[in-house]
Amino acid sequence: MREKSKSPGAAPPKKRVPVREGFFTSLDKPLEQIQLKGCRCRSCGQAFLGPMAACENCQSPDLEEIALSRRGKLYTYTVLRNKPPGDYKGPEPFQPFAAAMVELPEGLCILSPLKDCNFERLKVGTPLELVVEPLYVDGEGNEVIAYKFRPVQAERG
Repeated sequence: MREKSKSPGAAPPKKRVPVREGFFTSLDKPLEQIQLKGCRCRSCGQAFLGPMAACENCQSPDLEEIALSRRGKLYTYTVLRNKPPGDYKGPEPFQPFAAAMVELPEGLCILSPLKDCNFERLKVGTPLELVVEPLYVDGEGNEVIAYKFRPVQAERG
């Protein structure tokens, strides 16, 4: 996470904004109560992260909004040892991190960074939990909220 200004006279962030619109339930709750938001097709049952105009599986426009589980399991992962190109918003200097596909009980896999994990101890099937946290403060003074997953406490050791 980019360092926020910690000077005594620094103004607190204006408000919380999502890193991507439609990804979270209300940002007015404590961070540990916020869930990822998705939708489920009423025709075929396929679930997705975020809003969709139509089901990618059957093209039905009949979708319902759902809150996604805060727990999942590690489907697969890779370790990024080089700074991603583009407008990278992570820690400076760059620190390697694991990027994972997280399998949720709703039947979908989502791409997510992992935190609080030892790369050598990661195993497919490891139970993971959602972490919602500030990523950076934008140019307008808003706290930009993002998500990551981490091994559940018992797996972190």
